[in-house]
Amino acid sequence: MATEEKKLSGELTEHIARLAHIDITEKEKEMFTGQMNSILEHFEQLKEVDTENVEATRHPMEISNVFRKDEVKKGLSQEEATKNAPETEDGFIKAPRII
Repeated sequence: MATEEKKLSGELTEHIARLAHIDITEKEKEMFTGQMNSILEHFEQLKEVDTENVEATRHPMEISNVFRKDEVKKGLSQEEATKNAPETEDGFIKAPRII
């Protein structure tokens, strides 16, 4: 990167980890800070590419409709759908009450 102030600090890495509710060790903090700074350096390199005469694209390759035809198929029977459930009641999957 061009300037030192654009680099991520260890404190910012800790802040990002806290926002993501991830506990990281000091060693992981150093590793992740280095990895994220490396990614940012690659973005800086991309800024240097001359794209003046490059036409914008939505997708790198031409694609056609990739959806399959919607066809009705036989689904699971009630017994098949509930056979691996930890608890059932009257043919339905029983789940804990959530209040």
